[in-house]
Amino acid sequence: MRLEKKVAIVTGACGGIGRAIVEKFIAEGARVLAVDLDEAATALLAAEYEGTVKGYAADITDYAQVEHMIEAAITHFGTLDVLINNAGIGSAKMLLDHDPVQDFDVITGVNQKGVYHGILAAGRKFKALGKPGVILNTSSIYGQMAAEMSFTYNVSKAAVDMMTKCAALELAPYNIRVAAVAPGRVDTPMLRQYEEMGLWEHIRREQMRNEFTQPAEIANVFAFLASAESNCINGTTVCAEDGFLNFKYPLLPQE
Repeated sequence: MRLEKKVAIVTGACGGIGRAIVEKFIAEGARVLAVDLDEAATALLAAEYEGTVKGYAADITDYAQVEHMIEAAITHFGTLDVLINNAGIGSAKMLLDHDPVQDFDVITGVNQKGVYHGILAAGRKFKALGKPGVILNTSSIYGQMAAEMSFTYNVSKAAVDMMTKCAALELAPYNIRVAAVAPGRVDTPMLRQYEEMGLWEHIRREQMRNEFTQPAEIANVFAFLASAESNCINGTTVCAEDGFLNFKYPLLPQE
């Protein structure tokens, strides 16, 4: 098991990708502090993996709560090896229909400020412990491309990519590695809002495999990046988008 005896924190742990990461890390031998806003949901998740998962409720937009989250992991499991800044939110709305608070400040607070808090707090803690550490961020292909109805989400994920690069450079002297994963269209509750808009089949057909990526497939990438097998990957955003960034929707009918 590639993550045996490792301790990880996963934020947004009760969502589609977050839960899949928790399950994969447990399968690979890790112990996990599963963090989410919903305390009851984290307790239910922990109950499924008694002894290897501890639930913890925190608001990652509050730096003090992120610091306490990290201390809770160390207090409960004795150490910390990996932090995964996975929590994220988004909404489908055209730019000119935005409410600046709800459609920019709130999303930016979670997707960008929350990741910054995680990088800062974990970086400081790994340095204080004098041990190697891995910080992984959930980005998106939309951090590298423009798209309708997702202005703030795209901007926040582009910021995640740059924070990953800059943090990797500054933290490398302390043997702290930072990388990100950019999922494409993953079958999660966040993506399902497009089903309600009648766009589900359209965006499904845009995938190279004509199907959406599953959360477990993204979790596999995170497990690799958290392991010693990926020690040469640093400051990089790994695209896990079924080739979406590299081609346009085919003109000819697919067999």
